[in-house]
Amino acid sequence: MTDPTAAPTSAAPPDPGKILRSRGYVGLLVMGALVGVPVAFVAYWFLVLVSKSQTWVFDSLPKGLGFDTAPVWWPVLPLTLSGLLVALSITYLPGTSGHRPAEGLKATGATAPRDLAGVFVASLATLCLGAVLGPEAPLIAIGSGLGVLAVHLIKKDAPEQATLVVGAAGSFAAIATLLGSPLTGAFLLMEAVGLGGPLMGVILVPGLMAAGIGSLIFVGLDSWTGYGTFALEIPNIPAFGTPTLGEFGWALVIGLVSAAAGQFIKRGALALQDIVDRHRLLLTPAVGLVIALLAITFQVATDKSSQFVLFSGQDALPTLVDDAATWSVGALIMLMVCKGLAYCLSLSSFRGGPIFPAMFIGAALGIVLSSLPGLPMIAGVAMGIGAMCVAMLGLPLVSVLLPSLLLASDAVPLMPLVIVAVVVSYVASARLEPHLGVSAAEVAG
Repeated sequence: MTDPTAAPTSAAPPDPGKILRSRGYVGLLVMGALVGVPVAFVAYWFLVLVSKSQTWVFDSLPKGLGFDTAPVWWPVLPLTLSGLLVALSITYLPGTSGHRPAEGLKATGATAPRDLAGVFVASLATLCLGAVLGPEAPLIAIGSGLGVLAVHLIKKDAPEQATLVVGAAGSFAAIATLLGSPLTGAFLLMEAVGLGGPLMGVILVPGLMAAGIGSLIFVGLDSWTGYGTFALEIPNIPAFGTPTLGEFGWALVIGLVSAAAGQFIKRGALALQDIVDRHRLLLTPAVGLVIALLAITFQVATDKSSQFVLFSGQDALPTLVDDAATWSVGALIMLMVCKGLAYCLSLSSFRGGPIFPAMFIGAALGIVLSSLPGLPMIAGVAMGIGAMCVAMLGLPLVSVLLPSLLLASDAVPLMPLVIVAVVVSYVASARLEPHLGVSAAEVAG
Protein backbone atom coordinates (compact mmCIF):
# COMPACT_ATOMS: atom_id res chain seq x y z
CA MET A 1 0.00 0.00 0.00
CA THR A 2 1.29 3.43 -0.88
CA ASP A 3 2.28 5.53 2.11
CA PRO A 4 0.65 8.95 1.58
CA THR A 5 3.02 10.66 3.99
CA ALA A 6 6.28 9.19 2.76
CA ALA A 7 8.99 11.67 1.75
CA PRO A 8 9.41 12.12 -2.02
CA THR A 9 12.33 10.33 -3.64
CA SER A 10 13.09 13.22 -5.99
CA ALA A 11 13.39 16.95 -5.71
CA ALA A 12 9.89 17.40 -7.17
CA PRO A 13 7.35 18.60 -4.57
CA PRO A 14 4.69 16.07 -3.55
CA ASP A 15 1.37 16.23 -5.39
CA PRO A 16 -1.46 16.73 -2.86
CA GLY A 17 -4.05 15.55 -5.41
CA LYS A 18 -2.20 12.30 -5.98
CA ILE A 19 -1.93 11.71 -2.25
CA LEU A 20 -5.65 12.37 -1.75
CA ARG A 21 -6.50 9.81 -4.46
CA SER A 22 -4.28 7.10 -3.03
CA ARG A 23 -5.63 4.06 -1.16
CA GLY A 24 -3.18 4.71 1.64
CA TYR A 25 -4.74 8.09 2.33
CA VAL A 26 -8.17 6.50 2.68
CA GLY A 27 -6.58 4.21 5.24
CA LEU A 28 -5.32 7.24 7.18
CA LEU A 29 -8.82 8.74 7.21
CA VAL A 30 -10.26 5.49 8.52
CA MET A 31 -7.52 5.33 11.14
CA GLY A 32 -8.25 8.91 12.17
CA ALA A 33 -11.92 8.09 12.65
CA LEU A 34 -11.15 4.91 14.61
CA VAL A 35 -8.59 6.63 16.82
CA GLY A 36 -11.03 9.45 17.56
CA VAL A 37 -13.41 7.16 19.45
CA PRO A 38 -11.17 5.79 22.25
CA VAL A 39 -9.13 9.01 22.50
CA ALA A 40 -12.25 11.15 22.97
CA PHE A 41 -13.57 8.65 25.52
CA VAL A 42 -10.34 8.84 27.54
CA ALA A 43 -10.21 12.65 27.23
CA TYR A 44 -13.79 13.03 28.43
CA TRP A 45 -13.27 10.94 31.53
CA PHE A 46 -9.93 12.65 32.17
CA LEU A 47 -11.79 15.99 32.32
CA VAL A 48 -14.52 14.48 34.51
CA LEU A 49 -11.86 13.18 36.90
CA VAL A 50 -10.20 16.60 37.06
CA SER A 51 -13.49 18.39 37.72
CA LYS A 52 -14.70 15.96 40.37
CA SER A 53 -11.30 15.82 42.07
CA GLN A 54 -11.09 19.61 42.37
CA THR A 55 -14.50 19.68 44.05
CA TRP A 56 -13.63 16.82 46.37
CA VAL A 57 -10.22 18.18 47.42
CA PHE A 58 -11.29 21.78 48.03
CA ASP A 59 -14.92 21.36 49.17
CA SER A 60 -15.92 17.83 50.16
CA LEU A 61 -12.74 16.73 51.94
CA PRO A 62 -12.59 19.68 54.38
CA LYS A 63 -16.24 19.09 55.28
CA GLY A 64 -15.53 15.40 55.72
CA LEU A 65 -12.81 16.34 58.20
CA GLY A 66 -15.26 18.35 60.30
CA PHE A 67 -14.93 21.88 58.89
CA ASP A 68 -18.07 23.77 57.90
CA THR A 69 -16.14 25.15 54.93
CA ALA A 70 -12.54 24.82 53.85
CA PRO A 71 -10.36 26.85 56.25
CA VAL A 72 -8.42 29.72 54.78
CA TRP A 73 -5.13 27.81 55.11
CA TRP A 74 -6.44 24.73 53.30
CA PRO A 75 -4.74 25.38 49.89
CA VAL A 76 -1.34 24.84 51.55
CA LEU A 77 -1.93 21.08 51.79
CA PRO A 78 -2.98 20.20 48.22
CA LEU A 79 -0.57 22.66 46.54
CA THR A 80 2.44 21.35 48.46
CA LEU A 81 1.41 17.77 47.70
CA SER A 82 0.93 18.73 44.05
CA GLY A 83 4.48 20.03 43.84
CA LEU A 84 5.87 16.86 45.38
CA LEU A 85 3.92 14.55 43.04
CA VAL A 86 4.88 16.53 39.95
CA ALA A 87 8.54 16.55 40.96
CA LEU A 88 8.51 12.78 41.57
CA SER A 89 6.80 12.16 38.24
CA ILE A 90 9.29 14.27 36.26
CA THR A 91 12.25 12.74 38.09
CA TYR A 92 11.38 9.05 38.08
CA LEU A 93 8.85 8.30 35.32
CA PRO A 94 9.84 7.97 31.64
CA GLY A 95 9.94 11.14 29.57
CA THR A 96 9.41 14.63 30.94
CA SER A 97 5.78 14.15 32.13
CA GLY A 98 4.61 16.49 29.39
CA HIS A 99 6.06 19.63 27.84
CA ARG A 100 7.41 22.53 29.89
CA PRO A 101 4.62 25.14 29.81
CA ALA A 102 7.00 28.07 30.42
CA GLU A 103 8.45 27.43 26.96
CA GLY A 104 5.11 27.95 25.21
CA LEU A 105 2.43 25.66 23.87
CA LYS A 106 4.38 23.22 21.74
CA ALA A 107 3.12 20.36 19.61
CA THR A 108 6.33 19.12 18.07
CA GLY A 109 6.36 15.39 17.40
CA ALA A 110 4.24 12.56 18.72
CA THR A 111 4.16 11.47 22.34
CA ALA A 112 5.81 8.10 22.95
CA PRO A 113 3.35 5.64 24.57
CA ARG A 114 5.91 4.90 27.30
CA ASP A 115 5.68 8.56 28.38
CA LEU A 116 1.92 8.50 28.96
CA ALA A 117 2.14 7.45 32.61
CA GLY A 118 4.21 10.50 33.45
CA VAL A 119 1.84 12.80 31.55
CA PHE A 120 -1.17 11.39 33.42
CA VAL A 121 0.42 11.59 36.87
CA ALA A 122 1.94 15.07 36.54
CA SER A 123 -1.08 16.63 34.84
CA LEU A 124 -3.57 15.18 37.32
CA ALA A 125 -1.43 16.34 40.24
CA THR A 126 -1.25 19.80 38.66
CA LEU A 127 -4.88 20.19 37.64
CA CYS A 128 -6.64 18.46 40.53
CA LEU A 129 -4.67 20.03 43.36
CA GLY A 130 -4.87 23.70 42.43
CA ALA A 131 -1.94 24.81 40.27
CA VAL A 132 -2.74 27.55 37.75
CA LEU A 133 -2.59 25.67 34.44
CA GLY A 134 -5.17 24.15 32.09
CA PRO A 135 -5.91 20.72 30.61
CA GLU A 136 -5.26 21.47 26.92
CA ALA A 137 -1.53 20.60 26.80
CA PRO A 138 -1.93 17.29 28.68
CA LEU A 139 -4.85 16.37 26.42
CA ILE A 140 -2.75 17.07 23.32
CA ALA A 141 0.00 14.82 24.67
CA ILE A 142 -2.41 12.08 25.80
CA GLY A 143 -4.27 12.08 22.49
CA SER A 144 -1.02 11.92 20.56
CA GLY A 145 0.36 9.08 22.69
CA LEU A 146 -2.83 7.04 22.38
CA GLY A 147 -2.86 7.58 18.61
CA VAL A 148 0.71 6.38 18.31
CA LEU A 149 -0.09 3.38 20.52
CA ALA A 150 -3.02 2.46 18.26
CA VAL A 151 -0.79 2.57 15.17
CA HIS A 152 1.83 0.36 16.85
CA LEU A 153 -0.84 -2.16 17.86
CA ILE A 154 -2.29 -2.32 14.34
CA LYS A 155 0.92 -2.15 12.32
CA LYS A 156 4.22 -2.30 14.16
CA ASP A 157 6.25 -1.39 11.08
CA ALA A 158 4.15 1.65 10.12
CA PRO A 159 6.21 4.50 8.58
CA GLU A 160 7.24 7.19 11.03
CA GLN A 161 5.46 9.98 9.18
CA ALA A 162 2.19 8.01 9.11
CA THR A 163 2.56 7.52 12.87
CA LEU A 164 2.99 11.27 13.32
CA VAL A 165 -0.17 11.99 11.29
CA VAL A 166 -2.29 9.57 13.33
CA GLY A 167 -0.72 10.85 16.55
CA ALA A 168 -1.77 14.37 15.54
CA ALA A 169 -5.27 13.04 14.83
CA GLY A 170 -5.38 11.73 18.39
CA SER A 171 -4.53 15.20 19.67
CA PHE A 172 -7.35 16.68 17.57
CA ALA A 173 -9.83 14.23 19.05
CA ALA A 174 -8.70 14.89 22.63
CA ILE A 175 -9.33 18.65 22.49
CA ALA A 176 -12.25 18.48 20.06
CA THR A 177 -14.70 20.53 22.16
CA LEU A 178 -12.53 21.90 24.96
CA LEU A 179 -11.90 25.21 23.18
CA GLY A 180 -15.50 25.65 22.07
CA SER A 181 -15.25 24.07 18.61
CA PRO A 182 -13.33 21.31 16.84
CA LEU A 183 -12.15 23.93 14.34
CA THR A 184 -10.54 25.99 17.10
CA GLY A 185 -8.62 22.93 18.21
CA ALA A 186 -7.54 22.37 14.63
CA PHE A 187 -6.30 25.95 14.29
CA LEU A 188 -4.50 25.64 17.63
CA LEU A 189 -2.56 22.58 16.53
CA MET A 190 -1.96 24.04 13.08
CA GLU A 191 -0.40 27.20 14.51
CA ALA A 192 1.46 25.40 17.29
CA VAL A 193 3.07 22.97 14.85
CA GLY A 194 3.65 25.60 12.18
CA LEU A 195 1.87 23.50 9.57
CA GLY A 196 1.67 25.03 6.12
CA GLY A 197 2.38 24.57 2.43
CA PRO A 198 0.52 22.50 -0.17
CA LEU A 199 0.26 19.47 2.13
CA MET A 200 -1.45 21.33 4.98
CA GLY A 201 -4.94 20.18 4.00
CA VAL A 202 -3.76 16.65 3.34
CA ILE A 203 -2.33 16.37 6.84
CA LEU A 204 -5.15 18.22 8.59
CA VAL A 205 -8.05 16.19 7.18
CA PRO A 206 -7.39 13.01 9.23
CA GLY A 207 -7.17 15.24 12.29
CA LEU A 208 -10.45 16.95 11.45
CA MET A 209 -12.04 13.54 11.01
CA ALA A 210 -10.83 12.52 14.47
CA ALA A 211 -11.98 15.85 15.94
CA GLY A 212 -15.46 15.43 14.47
CA ILE A 213 -15.74 11.92 15.88
CA GLY A 214 -14.38 13.18 19.19
CA SER A 215 -17.01 15.90 19.37
CA LEU A 216 -19.76 13.34 18.80
CA ILE A 217 -18.33 11.19 21.61
CA PHE A 218 -18.28 14.19 23.96
CA VAL A 219 -21.90 15.05 23.13
CA GLY A 220 -23.00 11.42 23.52
CA LEU A 221 -21.24 11.04 26.86
CA ASP A 222 -22.79 14.30 28.05
CA SER A 223 -26.26 12.98 27.19
CA TRP A 224 -25.48 9.78 29.04
CA THR A 225 -23.74 11.18 32.12
CA GLY A 226 -24.93 14.79 32.38
CA TYR A 227 -21.42 15.98 33.25
CA GLY A 228 -21.29 18.40 30.31
CA THR A 229 -18.99 18.65 27.29
CA PHE A 230 -16.44 20.86 29.12
CA ALA A 231 -16.51 23.46 26.32
CA LEU A 232 -15.83 27.00 27.53
CA GLU A 233 -18.76 29.32 26.90
CA ILE A 234 -20.46 32.28 28.54
CA PRO A 235 -24.23 32.47 27.97
CA ASN A 236 -26.47 35.50 28.48
CA ILE A 237 -23.85 38.17 27.88
CA PRO A 238 -24.95 41.78 27.34
CA ALA A 239 -25.54 42.79 23.74
CA PHE A 240 -22.84 44.82 22.01
CA GLY A 241 -23.53 47.29 19.22
CA THR A 242 -21.28 48.86 16.61
CA PRO A 243 -17.64 49.51 17.63
CA THR A 244 -16.71 53.15 18.13
CA LEU A 245 -13.49 55.06 17.51
CA GLY A 246 -12.93 55.28 21.25
CA GLU A 247 -13.19 51.52 21.61
CA PHE A 248 -10.54 51.07 18.92
CA GLY A 249 -8.35 53.34 21.05
CA TRP A 250 -8.94 51.01 23.99
CA ALA A 251 -7.90 48.08 21.76
CA LEU A 252 -4.47 49.73 21.41
CA VAL A 253 -4.19 50.19 25.18
CA ILE A 254 -5.28 46.65 26.01
CA GLY A 255 -2.92 45.21 23.40
CA LEU A 256 0.08 47.09 24.82
CA VAL A 257 -0.74 46.34 28.46
CA SER A 258 -1.27 42.65 27.69
CA ALA A 259 2.04 42.43 25.82
CA ALA A 260 3.90 43.90 28.79
CA ALA A 261 2.11 41.65 31.29
CA GLY A 262 2.71 38.58 29.14
CA GLN A 263 6.41 39.31 28.87
CA PHE A 264 6.68 39.72 32.65
CA ILE A 265 4.97 36.37 33.25
CA LYS A 266 6.95 34.46 30.60
CA ARG A 267 10.28 36.00 31.55
CA GLY A 268 9.73 35.17 35.23
CA ALA A 269 8.59 31.63 34.46
CA LEU A 270 11.62 30.89 32.27
CA ALA A 271 14.03 32.25 34.87
CA LEU A 272 12.40 30.26 37.68
CA GLN A 273 12.30 27.11 35.57
CA ASP A 274 16.10 27.02 35.36
CA ILE A 275 16.35 27.35 39.14
CA VAL A 276 13.67 24.75 39.93
CA ASP A 277 15.16 22.22 37.50
CA ARG A 278 18.39 22.11 39.51
CA HIS A 279 16.63 21.17 42.78
CA ARG A 280 13.26 19.88 41.59
CA LEU A 281 12.31 17.61 44.50
CA LEU A 282 12.87 20.42 47.00
CA LEU A 283 11.74 23.48 45.08
CA THR A 284 8.60 22.26 43.26
CA PRO A 285 6.71 21.68 46.55
CA ALA A 286 8.02 25.08 47.72
CA VAL A 287 6.60 26.70 44.59
CA GLY A 288 3.27 25.00 45.33
CA LEU A 289 3.38 26.46 48.84
CA VAL A 290 3.95 29.97 47.48
CA ILE A 291 1.00 29.59 45.09
CA ALA A 292 -1.16 28.57 48.08
CA LEU A 293 0.01 31.64 50.03
CA LEU A 294 -0.93 33.88 47.11
CA ALA A 295 -4.43 32.38 47.06
CA ILE A 296 -4.75 32.80 50.83
CA THR A 297 -3.57 36.42 50.63
CA PHE A 298 -6.18 37.15 47.97
CA GLN A 299 -8.98 35.60 50.03
CA VAL A 300 -8.03 37.47 53.21
CA ALA A 301 -7.64 40.79 51.39
CA THR A 302 -10.81 40.64 49.29
CA ASP A 303 -13.20 38.23 51.04
CA LYS A 304 -13.53 36.39 47.72
CA SER A 305 -12.87 32.66 47.33
CA SER A 306 -9.24 31.59 46.94
CA GLN A 307 -10.41 29.37 44.09
CA PHE A 308 -10.51 32.43 41.81
CA VAL A 309 -6.71 32.43 42.07
CA LEU A 310 -6.27 28.65 41.94
CA PHE A 311 -6.88 26.35 38.97
CA SER A 312 -6.87 27.32 35.31
CA GLY A 313 -9.82 29.71 35.45
CA GLN A 314 -11.80 27.65 32.94
CA ASP A 315 -14.73 27.17 35.32
CA ALA A 316 -14.41 30.52 37.11
CA LEU A 317 -14.31 32.71 33.98
CA PRO A 318 -18.07 32.63 33.22
CA THR A 319 -18.79 33.47 36.87
CA LEU A 320 -16.30 36.35 36.81
CA VAL A 321 -17.93 37.87 33.72
CA ASP A 322 -21.51 37.29 34.90
CA ASP A 323 -20.79 38.83 38.31
CA ALA A 324 -18.47 41.61 37.07
CA ALA A 325 -20.67 44.30 38.64
CA THR A 326 -20.13 42.82 42.11
CA TRP A 327 -16.34 43.19 41.96
CA SER A 328 -14.55 46.32 43.10
CA VAL A 329 -11.65 47.64 41.06
CA GLY A 330 -9.31 46.96 43.97
CA ALA A 331 -10.41 43.33 44.23
CA LEU A 332 -9.97 42.83 40.48
CA ILE A 333 -6.47 44.30 40.56
CA MET A 334 -5.62 42.04 43.51
CA LEU A 335 -7.00 39.11 41.53
CA MET A 336 -4.84 39.91 38.49
CA VAL A 337 -1.70 40.30 40.59
CA CYS A 338 -2.18 37.09 42.60
CA LYS A 339 -3.41 35.05 39.61
CA GLY A 340 -0.61 36.38 37.42
CA LEU A 341 2.08 35.51 39.95
CA ALA A 342 0.55 32.08 40.59
CA TYR A 343 0.40 31.54 36.81
CA CYS A 344 4.06 32.48 36.46
CA LEU A 345 5.05 30.09 39.25
CA SER A 346 2.93 27.26 37.82
CA LEU A 347 4.45 27.69 34.36
CA SER A 348 7.91 27.35 35.85
CA SER A 349 7.40 24.10 37.74
CA PHE A 350 4.19 22.20 36.94
CA ARG A 351 2.71 20.43 33.92
CA GLY A 352 -0.34 21.78 32.13
CA GLY A 353 -1.50 24.21 29.47
CA PRO A 354 -1.16 28.01 29.39
CA ILE A 355 -4.36 28.98 27.56
CA PHE A 356 -7.09 29.24 30.19
CA PRO A 357 -5.16 31.24 32.83
CA ALA A 358 -4.23 33.74 30.08
CA MET A 359 -7.91 34.03 29.11
CA PHE A 360 -8.93 34.57 32.73
CA ILE A 361 -6.32 37.25 33.41
CA GLY A 362 -7.17 38.98 30.14
CA ALA A 363 -10.87 39.02 31.02
CA ALA A 364 -10.11 40.50 34.45
CA LEU A 365 -7.98 43.19 32.79
CA GLY A 366 -10.83 44.08 30.46
CA ILE A 367 -13.30 44.32 33.35
CA VAL A 368 -10.95 46.60 35.29
CA LEU A 369 -10.46 48.95 32.35
CA SER A 370 -14.20 49.00 31.64
CA SER A 371 -14.60 51.03 34.84
CA LEU A 372 -13.07 53.91 32.85
CA PRO A 373 -15.08 55.93 30.29
CA GLY A 374 -15.62 54.66 26.77
CA LEU A 375 -15.16 50.91 27.23
CA PRO A 376 -18.15 48.56 27.56
CA MET A 377 -17.45 45.66 29.87
CA ILE A 378 -18.03 42.90 27.32
CA ALA A 379 -15.76 44.62 24.78
CA GLY A 380 -13.02 44.90 27.39
CA VAL A 381 -13.39 41.21 28.22
CA ALA A 382 -13.19 40.15 24.57
CA MET A 383 -10.15 42.31 23.79
CA GLY A 384 -8.41 41.34 27.02
CA ILE A 385 -8.84 37.63 26.36
CA GLY A 386 -7.52 37.87 22.80
CA ALA A 387 -4.61 40.17 23.62
CA MET A 388 -3.46 38.20 26.67
CA CYS A 389 -3.71 34.88 24.82
CA VAL A 390 -1.51 36.04 21.95
CA ALA A 391 0.96 37.58 24.40
CA MET A 392 1.35 34.21 26.13
CA LEU A 393 0.93 31.82 23.18
CA GLY A 394 2.15 33.76 20.15
CA LEU A 395 -0.74 32.25 18.14
CA PRO A 396 -2.72 35.15 16.62
CA LEU A 397 -5.37 33.18 14.74
CA VAL A 398 -6.39 31.11 17.76
CA SER A 399 -6.28 34.23 19.94
CA VAL A 400 -8.89 35.89 17.71
CA LEU A 401 -11.07 32.78 17.57
CA LEU A 402 -11.19 32.10 21.32
CA PRO A 403 -13.03 35.27 22.46
CA SER A 404 -15.26 35.07 19.38
CA LEU A 405 -16.45 31.58 20.36
CA LEU A 406 -16.55 32.38 24.06
CA LEU A 407 -18.80 35.40 23.47
CA ALA A 408 -20.60 33.91 20.49
CA SER A 409 -23.73 36.09 20.56
CA ASP A 410 -21.58 39.24 20.20
CA ALA A 411 -18.85 37.69 18.06
CA VAL A 412 -19.46 39.62 14.83
CA PRO A 413 -19.50 43.20 16.22
CA LEU A 414 -16.68 42.45 18.67
CA MET A 415 -14.33 40.82 16.17
CA PRO A 416 -12.83 44.03 14.70
CA LEU A 417 -11.87 45.20 18.18
CA VAL A 418 -10.45 41.79 19.08
CA ILE A 419 -8.38 41.69 15.90
CA VAL A 420 -6.83 45.11 16.61
CA ALA A 421 -6.04 44.19 20.23
CA VAL A 422 -4.51 40.86 19.18
CA VAL A 423 -2.38 42.40 16.42
CA VAL A 424 -1.10 45.17 18.71
CA SER A 425 -0.27 42.67 21.46
CA TYR A 426 1.38 40.29 19.00
CA VAL A 427 3.63 42.96 17.45
CA ALA A 428 4.42 44.58 20.79
CA SER A 429 5.34 41.21 22.29
CA ALA A 430 7.73 40.54 19.40
CA ARG A 431 9.40 43.91 19.98
CA LEU A 432 9.63 43.43 23.74
CA GLU A 433 11.24 40.00 23.63
CA PRO A 434 14.64 41.05 22.20
CA HIS A 435 14.69 43.96 24.63
CA LEU A 436 14.36 41.47 27.47
CA GLY A 437 17.17 39.38 26.03
CA VAL A 438 14.90 36.50 25.04
CA SER A 439 14.40 35.67 21.38
CA ALA A 440 11.01 34.79 19.97
CA ALA A 441 12.26 31.29 19.16
CA GLU A 442 13.44 30.72 22.73
CA VAL A 443 10.15 31.83 24.28
CA ALA A 444 7.92 30.01 21.80
CA GLY A 445 10.07 26.90 22.02
